[in-house]
Amino acid sequence: MRRLDELGIEYDVTPGVPAFAAAAAALKTELTIPEIAQSIIITRTSMQSSGMPEGEDLETLGRSGATLAIHLSVRNLGEIYRKLSPLYGEDCPVIIAYRVGWPDEAFIHGTLADIREKAKAAKITRTALIFVGPALKAGKEFRDSALYDANHVHVLRPKKKAKATA
Repeated sequence: MRRLDELGIEYDVTPGVPAFAAAAAALKTELTIPEIAQSIIITRTSMQSSGMPEGEDLETLGRSGATLAIHLSVRNLGEIYRKLSPLYGEDCPVIIAYRVGWPDEAFIHGTLADIREKAKAAKITRTALIFVGPALKAGKEFRDSALYDANHVHVLRPKKKAKATA
């Protein structure tokens, strides 16, 4: 948009769905799970493009334990393994979301230890998003959010007043 502005070219901005949200929806997967991971970090790795700012490297981001949504990095799975396996463990779930929303959309499920070989076997070399994090293995075996607990009081579910008896 900056370049178009500089050239005086008019354009419209049409909001879309971020790739990580589209992939989670297609997978029917929650990316945050109570008491497991409540944050999503959207990032990329540094390859031949610009470097990452200080403090935004995989090791720093991985120390959070958050679900990582890593863009533009499917050819960098070796580095993702080296940087994240000490933090998340080799058996940490990984999902590669390939061309989400396209007719050839595909999802490759694995772990930090085996996802690189699975991506090679599927010949995935670009147009993919990588999810990493413990929330991906929670399945249906986790505590529901307190927001959905009938006893949890909040602005949309205020505490009921006791009825007066005659």
